[in-house]
Amino acid sequence: MSNPLALAVLAWLVLKPMHPYELGRRLEESEKDRSIKYNRGTLYMVVKQLAKAGFIAEQETVRDTPRPERTVYALTPEGRAELYDWLGELVARPRHEYPHFGVALSLLSVLHPDEAVRLLTERLSALNAEIEEIRGRVEAAAARGVEWVFLVEERYRAALLEAECRFVDELIEAMRRPDYVRKWREQFGSRT
Repeated sequence: MSNPLALAVLAWLVLKPMHPYELGRRLEESEKDRSIKYNRGTLYMVVKQLAKAGFIAEQETVRDTPRPERTVYALTPEGRAELYDWLGELVARPRHEYPHFGVALSLLSVLHPDEAVRLLTERLSALNAEIEEIRGRVEAAAARGVEWVFLVEERYRAALLEAECRFVDELIEAMRRPDYVRKWREQFGSRT
C-alpha cells in the first residue's frame, strides 16, 4: 500500500478499534486531514483494502446510534508491523516528489519575465498569508495545551513555506535582471 490515508488508518487503530466513521471524525478533529487528503468514500475503500491485505480485521458490528450498524475494525499484528515499517521508511528516507509548483518552475521560462514576476509576487503574497494562518493555528493549539509533537506537521509545513518564500524572492529578483530579460527576448520574443 502507498496511500497515506491507509497509514493514518493504521496509526489511529493503534489507539483502539474503531469504525470508519469514527476514524474520519478523528482525522478531522485532529486536523490530520490538512496533511492527508481524503473523503468518506476513499476512507471506506482504504479500510476494505487494509482488511483484504490482513492489516486490520473486523472486530464487531455495533449499533450505538439510530444510524445503521457499523463495523468496528482492529489492527492485526501484521498491520502493526506494516505501520512501523512504512512509517519508519517515510521518516528515514527522503523521497523525490513531484509537486505542481516544481512542474511550473521547470516550464517558467516560457512566460514573459514581467508576467512571471507578477505571478510569483502573487504566489509570495499567498504563501505569507498561509504562513500566518499556520502560525495562528499552532499558537492557538499550544495555548490549549497541545504538545508540540502533535503540531509538528504544521511546523514543518510552515518551515517549507518560509523556505519557498525565500526561494521565490530570489527568483523574482533574478527574473527582473536586465540580462535575463534580454536573453528571454532573444529566445522567445519573436514567438509571443
